[in-house]
Amino acid sequence: MAGKAEDKSAAAKGSVTARKPGVAKPQPAKAGRPVRLSGGNPQVAKGHGDAPVQAYIAAMPGWKREVGRRLDALIVKTVADVQKAVKWNSPFYGMEDQHSFLSFHVFDKYIKVAFFRGAALDPVPPVASRQKDVRYFHIHEGDALDESRFTAWVKQASKLPGEKM
Repeated sequence: MAGKAEDKSAAAKGSVTARKPGVAKPQPAKAGRPVRLSGGNPQVAKGHGDAPVQAYIAAMPGWKREVGRRLDALIVKTVADVQKAVKWNSPFYGMEDQHSFLSFHVFDKYIKVAFFRGAALDPVPPVASRQKDVRYFHIHEGDALDESRFTAWVKQASKLPGEKM
């Protein structure tokens, strides 16, 4: 029992850092490089508008950066009045009143595109979620992006009620 009290006391003084198992410690930024979180996801300050989204995309590592640029361009071309934001270190796309219909996030080996009402899309994006309405589309290095399928999903998703984030 005394050991537990000592551990709590040391943690309170800042000499012990508790971390969840399997959660990578963010890497410090090096001159001009963004901080990378678990899976290589860039840490970008939250904000509304195109600038934070472009900062996120510019900070995406390797091949993912070009895919991020293409996804952003396709979304903007498909939904001219789309609103953008970065929240929780991911770009979000939505319509008025900050209701988002889509987001994407960087992982080590792929980009996860989330359609918040994806179960209502035709055809339904291929990857299920624990949440019944959400569906995912994963993009791996070397995958050919089916742009007509992706833009069809974006168009449909933009017309559905979004999620308040």
